[in-house]
Amino acid sequence: MKAPLRAAVAPLAAAPSGLEYELTLTLPSDTGIIEEAILVVCRHLSAEYLSERAIRFNLRIALAEALANAILYGNRCDPSRSVQVRVRFGAERVEVEVTDEGEGFELTELPDPLAEENLLRQSGRGLLLIKAFVDEFELHKAEPPLGTVVRLAVHKK
Repeated sequence: MKAPLRAAVAPLAAAPSGLEYELTLTLPSDTGIIEEAILVVCRHLSAEYLSERAIRFNLRIALAEALANAILYGNRCDPSRSVQVRVRFGAERVEVEVTDEGEGFELTELPDPLAEENLLRQSGRGLLLIKAFVDEFELHKAEPPLGTVVRLAVHKK
C-alpha cells in the first residue's frame, strides 16, 4: 500500500511580506504521488493569488521538477524518507519550499546543463527549468537530518 500524502492549510499569524496562508504537505518518496501533490497545491490557489497561467504552467512545472529532484536525487526513492512542502501565499505572491531528507548539496557542485558536454544528457536540467519559470529561486543545504531546501516564488503579475 502506498504511503498517503498528508496536507494541512492554516492562516499565517505573523504573515511575512503579505503572505496570508500556509499549506503544508508531507509526501512519501514515491514519484507516483507528484501529480497528486501538485493538484492539492493548485487547488488552494485561485486567481486571487496568481494568474491562471502562472498556476497552470509556471508553478506546476517548477513544483514538479522540485518534487522529482527531492524524491529521486535527495531521498533516492527511499521509502523511509519523506519530502516536506510548505506553500505560503497571499495577494501578491506564492512561495514554495521543498525539503528532502537526503545528503544535501550546493549548486556549485552540479555540472552546467548548458555546457557542450552536457547538452545531450537525459537529465540535469530540472533546476534550470525551475529558474526559468519562477521569479525567485534559492537552494541551500538544510540542517541535518534534512538534506536540501529548494525555495521558489512566483509573483502575481
